[in-house]
Amino acid sequence: MTTVLIVDDQALQRLGFSMLLEQYADLTVVGEATHGAEAVRMTAELRPDVVLMDVRMPGMDGIEATRRIVHSGGRSRVLVLTTFDLDEYVYAALQAGASGFLLKDALPDELISGVRAVASGDSVIAPGLTRKLIDAFTERMRSQSPDQERRLSALTEREREVLTAMATGWSNAEIAERLHLAESTVKSHVSRVLSKIGARDRVHAVIFAYDTGLVRPA
Repeated sequence: MTTVLIVDDQALQRLGFSMLLEQYADLTVVGEATHGAEAVRMTAELRPDVVLMDVRMPGMDGIEATRRIVHSGGRSRVLVLTTFDLDEYVYAALQAGASGFLLKDALPDELISGVRAVASGDSVIAPGLTRKLIDAFTERMRSQSPDQERRLSALTEREREVLTAMATGWSNAEIAERLHLAESTVKSHVSRVLSKIGARDRVHAVIFAYDTGLVRPA
């Protein structure tokens, strides 16, 4: 059972998300928070698997709440929900430790899949927006870090291929097919890549690939 905490200052949004999630036997809503400070407190108390986090809220916003939740060291992972596909707050959310983001107008199946992916330790970015987001993010955040170069050099040739494929937006199944590998082998490569480059999850591995110049915006 995947437990979810919904964080949004709009009651109608919370109700809609709750009704949707509760339709699935493997998902359950354990609480609702109306602002960031409440989200931090309830996450500490309830320890949900996933926190569905709105960005713009009165008082403590979703960015600061995400930062505090992630830095607390608990198991809860944050999935940011935003109205705008290139809301600049999303960049800050990823820096704060969010495991990805979806648009509030995402299809129900996309939201459910996103929650399940984040709960399982994967990451998610709104479909069709990966390149758009990463391009904009790296334009703002690009740096020439010796530490990043050291971590990149630790990868084998095959691991670089896998990281490049991840940054292109390929799923594990697509990587397996195109590199002629078993999907279980791809999963092992992905795990080693994340460990070697110090990336928390797939989203941050993609950012790392762009930031180091391994992959460049089209």
